[in-house]
Parts: sequence; structure tokens; C-alpha cells
Amino acid sequence: MREVSPWKRAERKTYKNSHLCRQTDQAQRMKIPAIKGFDQEALTKYFKNTGWLMLARVGSLAIKIFVGFALSNYLGDKHYGMLNFPVAFTSFFIAIGALGLDGFITRELLRTPDERDRLLGTSFFMKVGGALLVLPLIWLAYAFYNDRYGTETPADYFIITGLVGLAQAFNVLDSYFQSKVQGKWVMMVQVFGNIASALVKLLLILNDMPLSWFIYAVLFDAVLLAAGYIYFYRREVGSLFSWKFDARLARRLISNSWPLAFSAVLVSIYMKIDQLMIEAYMGPAPLGVYSTVVTLSESWYFIPVAIVTSVFPAIMNARRDDPQRYQRRLQNMYDLMVWISLALAIFMTFASPYIYRIVWHDKPEFWAGAPVLSVHIWAGVFTFLAVASGQYLIAEGFTRLTIVRTAAGALVNVCLNIIWIPVYGMMGAAMSTLAAYFTATFFLIFLPSTHKQAIMMLKSLFLITLVQKAFGFLKQPKP
Repeated sequence: MREVSPWKRAERKTYKNSHLCRQTDQAQRMKIPAIKGFDQEALTKYFKNTGWLMLARVGSLAIKIFVGFALSNYLGDKHYGMLNFPVAFTSFFIAIGALGLDGFITRELLRTPDERDRLLGTSFFMKVGGALLVLPLIWLAYAFYNDRYGTETPADYFIITGLVGLAQAFNVLDSYFQSKVQGKWVMMVQVFGNIASALVKLLLILNDMPLSWFIYAVLFDAVLLAAGYIYFYRREVGSLFSWKFDARLARRLISNSWPLAFSAVLVSIYMKIDQLMIEAYMGPAPLGVYSTVVTLSESWYFIPVAIVTSVFPAIMNARRDDPQRYQRRLQNMYDLMVWISLALAIFMTFASPYIYRIVWHDKPEFWAGAPVLSVHIWAGVFTFLAVASGQYLIAEGFTRLTIVRTAAGALVNVCLNIIWIPVYGMMGAAMSTLAAYFTATFFLIFLPSTHKQAIMMLKSLFLITLVQKAFGFLKQPKP
């Protein structure tokens, strides 16, 4: 056999390695389909960053929806409404008790990581104090509501769900992990928490337990998440007993976080008021049906949050280095939000009758939710755009405008619910939600500082930029 010279072997090895590299690169490029007008390298990078998060959330979503189906079938429309009513009712007070600290603490931990123990300890005790202070408010609000409208839901259900705020004081650990870009621990807690919660609820169903047990299960879910956060913090960082409360820091935190607390209350009104008003005007049974609509419609809202969280660093870098690229990236983000949300809305609109007749095949009282879902699902289009434009407001320092736009949406939602629910019932609530979400999202068009961004969102909404990209009318460099 003829001996191959060393230089020839090296040449063959180099060719083989380069060929394998080309094959690997081609395989990697095939994982994310090309989208005209977008930088393929950026898309691949962003989706890799978001991929594990999205997969975990999709798995959690599937579990949550499945348990919701089983629970509503087991409890029936009336008892399912009685389960969801205290949760919606107490959400306003839990938002007050949280003091708007979660997002603010993340920022403070990024700025002063050496102050970790003081920041976590102070914010934790502040949230515990806030959660305890709102419990009497929940009782008084329930007494007022019951006296005015009357409700079949017992008062202790509201106190039990109100205690969720105490467990959520440990959400400061979520803020810590986010500040360290260690969201995988948060995601693991949420995924395993959802699985455990689902198993508990299924066991309660199989053992034919009464409604009160499922109310306690709501509190158990919050305690379970808190236990998960504590476990990973102790494993990755250390003991919680090193936390310290600082009264001076507490005053500074509350002086800076109160706008966020106010915004959180407005968001609760914005998103939950329709459920309370359905119970007030129509009773628990229609609320039970409407709760299935809300679950199927709003369960998808994690998608824009996951995507925006991933691409936000790239948007901020572009804002710093290249204003034109910054605007292109914002436009591309709006386009992506519209494409995804439109696909979901169209699918759910046509699938809703089949979903209700298959899932609740022996519970025809739930079938009235199908046409309501076909309207409510379209609010998601505006939600997706609102989440994306919210990042623009943060980037430009217009955070107070978030409060203004949310307040506008909440006002529209309340007013239209008062008018439409007595006339159109659940469909009136869905139409009010659609109008409120549209108002909150495009309120920016009335403000000179954000007018251009609203125009950009409208271009995405009416698919103008999609046509430009598809037919090559818009020649733009890599975003």
C-alpha cells in the first residue's frame, strides 16, 4: 500500500473538518426558519435564549389548561365561579400589599449587588407587612360587596385567598435570580410547582372533595412556589437569616416604588374587573363560564413577555449605538408580536366551538363560552403590542406613561362593563375587554413623545410592514 504523505493527510483532515463545519452550520441555520427582513443570526440567538423558557412555559400552560378543564367539569359552572371569584376579588388587595417592590428590587440589585442582604431583607419584611395590612381591607370590602350585591361565596374564602400575599413576599427571591440572569431557577420552580399543583387538584377531584379544599389549594400553590424559591436560594446563595431590615432603606424604597404599586392595582382593575362585575350582575354560574374564556384567552400572554425579555438587551444596545437600527428593531418586534397574536386569534376563533363541545361534552351550560372566547381572544393582539411597546417606554424613561395608559384602559373597561354587561351579558364583558385593551395600547398615539411608536404599531397591526418585507418594498440593512 502506498504511504500517504503527512501534508496530504493534513490536507484531507482540514477538508473533512471544514466540510463538517459547513454541515453543522447548515443544520444550525435550519433550526430557525428564515424570516424576510430579519437578521437570521439575531433571530437564532434570541430564540436560543428564549427557547428553554418557552418550552417550560408551554409545558406549564398545557398542565394548567388541562387541570382547568378537569376542575371546571368537576365543579360545574356555579362552583367554578365561586372558586374564581375570591381569587379575582383579592387580586386588587394583593397588588396593594406587594407595594410595587418586585420590579424595583431587581433594578436595585443590579445597581448595588453588595447590598443584597439589606435589599432582600427590607423588601421582604415590607411585603409581609403590606400583606397583613390588607387582610382587614379584604374583610371590609367583602362586607360592603355582600351588603350591596349579595354573594353566595363565604367570607372565609376571601381571607384564605388573601393570605396568598404573605407567601408572595418570597417573590423577592425571584427578583434576585432575575438580577443575576439566573431565570432558569425561577422557571424550574414554576414548572415543578405547576406539576405539583396539578397533581394535588387531580387528587382532590378523584377523592370527591368539596369546594373549600380547592380554595385551600390556591393558597397551597403560592406556598409551594415560595418553598421552591427558598430551596434554590439556600442552595445557590445562602441562608435567609442573613437578611437585614433597614428603616431608612425602606423609606427610600417606598418613595420610589409607589408608582409601580399604583400601576399594579390599575393592572388588576384592568384585567379582573370584568369578572367581578359579571358576578355582581349575573351571579357565580356565568362567572364560572366566563372564567374558562379568560383562561383559554389569557394563557398565551406569557409569549410576548418571554420574547421581549430575550430581545430587550439587543434593543437597548441598538439605542445606545445606532438610532436607526434601534427603530428597525422596535418595528421588527411589533411585527413579530402581531404575526404570532393574529395566528393565535384566528385559530381560536374558529376552534372555540369545537373546544367547548369536546372539553365540556356533558356540560352544555359551558357551551355559551364559545362565542365569547371568539371575541375575547382578539384582545391578545393588543396585549402583545402593549407588552412590546412597554419596553420602548422603559428604554426611553417614560415609565409613568405606563400608569397613564393602564388607567385609560381600566376606565374604559369599567364604564363599558357597566353599560354592556346588563345588556349583552358575558359577550358585553368580552367586548369591553377588547375595547379597553385597544385603548390602553394605542393611547400612545395621543402623546407627542410616543406618537411615532403608535404609528409603527399601527403599521404592524394592518400588516403594512409585512407586505413591504414580503415583496421587497422595504430595503433595510440587518437589524
